[in-house]
Amino acid sequence: VQLQASGGGLVQAGGSLRLSCAFSGGTFSDNAMAWFRRTPGQEREFVAAYSRSADIIDYSDSVKGRFTISRDNAKNTVALQMNSLKPEDTAVYYCAAGPIFAYRQDLYSYWGQGTLVTVSS
Repeated sequence: VQLQASGGGLVQAGGSLRLSCAFSGGTFSDNAMAWFRRTPGQEREFVAAYSRSADIIDYSDSVKGRFTISRDNAKNTVALQMNSLKPEDTAVYYCAAGPIFAYRQDLYSYWGQGTLVTVSS
């Protein structure tokens, strides 16, 4: 399985970005998909996840109401729409795939390379 994340960039506070992650080399519908992020000096943290059966979608408290995760099983992609961005959202964002919906990063089997999001104040 390979995951290719894209869509990061520089945006002003209050702006929006849409991240996308392309999944290949496996069966997309067999995987829960998630986004994590890491800021310098910090552990990678959970942002959002979407179960493989679409019955569970959840977000971290810090992004709830501002970010939306979606998946397209026909295109083998997962997206993260980020609105009302704040400087504290600045991080490298990683997409991940795994057999079950989880908040813990060690339960995800596959990881993308990361895409940098920078939010200026």
